[in-house]
Amino acid sequence: MKRLIALLAIAVSGLLVQAPAQGHHAFSSEFDINKPIRLRGVITRMEWVNPHTWLHITATLEDGSEEDWMLEGGTPNTLLRAGLTQSVLQLGTEILVRGYQSKDPDCLPKCRGSGRDITFTDGTNIFMGSSGAGAPPAGN
Repeated sequence: MKRLIALLAIAVSGLLVQAPAQGHHAFSSEFDINKPIRLRGVITRMEWVNPHTWLHITATLEDGSEEDWMLEGGTPNTLLRAGLTQSVLQLGTEILVRGYQSKDPDCLPKCRGSGRDITFTDGTNIFMGSSGAGAPPAGN
């Protein structure tokens, strides 16, 4: 009986200690480093979620048309440490985002990309990317 209780205790503790697996991707599995993007537009939404933040903008294209984009950034903590806060990323703020296009070319419901950095109208530039596997280093 003691052996059975010990085995059950080990089995239950193993289940309690085991953390759920979360799917996380390498930069190169979702984004194409050979397809840089440069988008000028206004912020329409900001999602402060883990493991990556999502910045939503309506970009104005060279022909004057508009296109909705969602751009993956680093973790909320990474962005906050870089100076990107809710007061800085207000809806309607005009920005320029450099980054990389998703390997998925469909823009339904929005085009997707990985944000590299944000430049504000006053010239301030802040890194918003992540340093995941396959991502270009900061400053490139």
